Amino acid sequence: MHIVIMGCGRVGSLLARGLEYRGHSVSVIDIDQDSFRRLGPDFQGKTVKGIGFDRDVLKKAGIERADGFAAVSSGDNSNILSARVVRETFEVHNVVARIYDQGRAEVYERLGIPSVATVRWAADQISRRLLPTGSEPLWRDPSGSVRLVEVYVNSGWVGRKLSQMEGIAGCRIPFVLRFGAGMVPTPQTVFQDGDLIYAALTNEQVGDVEEIFSKAPTDR
Repeated sequence: MHIVIMGCGRVGSLLARGLEYRGHSVSVIDIDQDSFRRLGPDFQGKTVKGIGFDRDVLKKAGIERADGFAAVSSGDNSNILSARVVRETFEVHNVVARIYDQGRAEVYERLGIPSVATVRWAADQISRRLLPTGSEPLWRDPSGSVRLVEVYVNSGWVGRKLSQMEGIAGCRIPFVLRFGAGMVPTPQTVFQDGDLIYAALTNEQVGDVEEIFSKAPTDR
């Protein structure tokens, strides 16, 4: 894949190096030439000095053959404008914009531009590590009606098949983290001590599912 990144700050440079390490071609755009030093001497991708929403600059970065675009500069307005230009002018649909303003992020999600609200994301990550239940979702769909949640499960469920747990709680469990590695469960997969469960839920289900899994099953 060819990925174009606008912004070579700490996030953009880390993202660029990570994508290149995985074998993808990467172009990075930034208005500050010195920012490209963050990429390090081993970076093999292309660097383009300029404004990320300038069409000529985007073309130099290879946007016309790009499979994805990430707008991760320090300015919300620049990120939003760049994402819109890339989607609407160059018809690249795999676009993500970093947004600091949570309200703006929600608006652009509804317009079909996936965004990462930096402050909200950090708060959510800390919340999930502090609280066994009631945590913020790992993912929301653009409409805000469906979410993926890391669910605390009482040890009384150990030994139960995940398919049985889905039936009891009325939810889907698309994947499990076991010994630090993700796995997609089969109908025969059994819940083990230490497993982290990820449940796909509607907003209305969250409280009920967390309540069910926070206690040992009653049908023993």
